[in-house]
Amino acid sequence: MELKETGQRLLQYAKPQWRMLGGALLFFTLGAAVEPAIPALFKKLIDSGFKEGLNYPLWIVPIVIIGLFMIRGFFNFAGTYVMTSATTGMVLNLRRDLMRSLLRADAKMFTTMSPGLAVTKVINDPQHASQTLGSSLISIIKDATTLLFLVGYLIYLNWQLTLISFVSMPLLGITLKFVRKRLEKVGQAQYESQQRLVRTVDDNARAWRVVRTFDAADFELQRFDHEANNHRRMTMKQVATSSLVTPASQVVAAIGVSIIITLAIWQASQGSSTVGEFVSFVTALLMTISPMRHLTDIYQPINGALITARGSFELMNAPPEPDHGTGTMDRCSGKIDFNSVTVQYDGAATPSLDKLELHIPPGQTIALVGASGAGKTTVVNTLLRFAHATGGEILLDDTPIETLKLASLRKHFAVVSQDIVLFEGSIAQNVAYASPHGLDRAKVEQCLRAANLWSHVSALPDGMDAQIGTNGSMLSGGQRQRLAIARALYRDAAVWIFDEATSALDSESEAIVQKSIEDLRHTKTLILIAHRLSTIKNADVICVMSEGRIVEQGTHSELIAQNGLYAGMVRIQAAD
Repeated sequence: MELKETGQRLLQYAKPQWRMLGGALLFFTLGAAVEPAIPALFKKLIDSGFKEGLNYPLWIVPIVIIGLFMIRGFFNFAGTYVMTSATTGMVLNLRRDLMRSLLRADAKMFTTMSPGLAVTKVINDPQHASQTLGSSLISIIKDATTLLFLVGYLIYLNWQLTLISFVSMPLLGITLKFVRKRLEKVGQAQYESQQRLVRTVDDNARAWRVVRTFDAADFELQRFDHEANNHRRMTMKQVATSSLVTPASQVVAAIGVSIIITLAIWQASQGSSTVGEFVSFVTALLMTISPMRHLTDIYQPINGALITARGSFELMNAPPEPDHGTGTMDRCSGKIDFNSVTVQYDGAATPSLDKLELHIPPGQTIALVGASGAGKTTVVNTLLRFAHATGGEILLDDTPIETLKLASLRKHFAVVSQDIVLFEGSIAQNVAYASPHGLDRAKVEQCLRAANLWSHVSALPDGMDAQIGTNGSMLSGGQRQRLAIARALYRDAAVWIFDEATSALDSESEAIVQKSIEDLRHTKTLILIAHRLSTIKNADVICVMSEGRIVEQGTHSELIAQNGLYAGMVRIQAAD
């Protein structure tokens, strides 16, 4: 995306704030209109004081001067406050759209974007870009209007000298054009180095246990130092380029000012102007230097803000999760059919599922076992449409799942994964997570009891209202697993998927959870994925997978009798 296009998209977020922006423009314009009054006042005071004698009370002089500065200060304060209100409104709307894009993004995006980077793009980048652009816009409006009024006053005093000052403008434009191209290049490099630095910190924050277990603190510090130094180099290149603007523009401005002051002194010496006119003209001319310098310095922060905003818009431009289905399914019995389903991920040499045939009647408990990479998790991902079949068809209650809306499909599934993810909040809020019917405390307690977590929860001072910390950091591994099971129980879906759901539980807790699963048999369709074969012995059907296909199928006793892959896996685990 070009920076011009980025700016145009940001303008779309500015349109709803047009009243605020218009108010800020009005306040800044009024504040700028006061600027020429200051040199004009000096002209009046000097001419009347030196030539005609004082024809006004002397005490009124400081009152008028202080009053002018107070009026200017009030208008600038009001303009800044209103402008900030407008930019924070832009940030709010931009963050909403970014969060919406993040929630609806295709699953492929999360294989390349770390959580820390997502946080930066949704929270930090919009704030930085909007604050920088807001302050830059304030400077542009305030300094441009001030410069406009001052130039107008200079033309009123001496239009010939004022027009001569414009001779240096083309040279200033050429200088800024050269710097702009360089700034865009080094600014993008600086932004990308910052993203790499964020990924490094995110890795260490998420994997701190692994880092300390491997005694890798020095290694990670070296990795961080490398990225931090690279980011510093890119920042210094950006600063070096942007710093050229100020001295270059000041030299160009000094050429014009020196010519004008020299000519003004010559005119005064010839008697063409009064002392007051000379002082007023020189004062107004010198007052133009500050806004001109601010305006020439404004490009670098604007360029950096647009580059940052472009990073956020890349997230917004990420393709959404495909949801082409139009049908809905209010009730589901839990019948599932995989008809010759093939799934092959991009870049994979072999398919993860290879013409898979799997048929699950309503209420049946089926277990999927096999070596890592056999395709067990892909079955679940394809069923939930996190992955998509490249061949064949999947039916839910005889309805192709691709014809259903994602929300209508997924509401019939409850999943407990081996990768436990919990949310900031209370135990009860996590159990009743995103429930359309709200939080039923009696049902929460029932689910916690079924997951063998109630004895721990009831002993807490706040009970089920106790906070669990970031991703359940205040709970043990087994407690986090059981809380995730309670969350699935609360959903009360037609199809329950347990992907290594008891992997982190002790034997006693596992036995109780297994009893809970047994109680659900024949009332819900259960799909159990496990490496620990003792947990799936009672399944109605056990499917042994290898290379994306079902190579053995039957009950535990039937598969043991066949003395095939399953029987070999059982013997290995029994020996262990």
